[in-house]
Amino acid sequence: MKPQIELTKDGSSTLLHPKYNALYHSTYGAIEESNFVYINAGLFSVLSSEKEQDLKQSCSILEVGFGSGLNAFNTFLKTEALPVNINYVGIETFPVGLDIVAQLNYPDLFLKKDKQSVFNQMHDVSWEEQHQLTDQFSLEKRNLDIFKLEDKAQYDVIYYDAFGPGAQPELWTEPIFKIMFEALKTNGILITYCAQGAARRAMISAGFKVDRLPGPPNKRHILRAVKI
Repeated sequence: MKPQIELTKDGSSTLLHPKYNALYHSTYGAIEESNFVYINAGLFSVLSSEKEQDLKQSCSILEVGFGSGLNAFNTFLKTEALPVNINYVGIETFPVGLDIVAQLNYPDLFLKKDKQSVFNQMHDVSWEEQHQLTDQFSLEKRNLDIFKLEDKAQYDVIYYDAFGPGAQPELWTEPIFKIMFEALKTNGILITYCAQGAARRAMISAGFKVDRLPGPPNKRHILRAVKI
């Protein structure tokens, strides 16, 4: 069964997964959520860190829930004019078909229609291989059960964009956050839209220092977890 395309309140597309009856992005604005949570509270907080100056030249990102490709494309757009090389790894259990991708409106709404080919390429390139999409942006997509991730101290930031606890509760427990903790470099961060108390406690039990941050419009809080 294919995911269904729906429009969110900022006019950008999201997808509805038929198995879990779960949306890939906030109904209040897919692009707004991506900007607020993953770019501003996630990526830019890492790039502006004074503790690791080398992040201004290179940043490794893991996204759990590559999905529509919105966060990857947004990251590309926000960093293409910056002096930083982005190494992006996206994990997705349910790859989105190219026929669905062709109907997503992100390049139009970002006013970056000239980057449509980059967005298409993100979905079209082969899985399980690293691809250098531009001089400064590489992408590797993995069709992987996240519990089998074996990367250690590899990432500066994790975009944790899995379906919520109501759809996939196993992805919000201490065992998975221990895997995320191990995958991060010291001082690396995990950022997520979810602020559920049980998820926060699971992150703390896994070793993270967790802050509850103000959320985007129509959402009170988000969580940012730091590996210290």
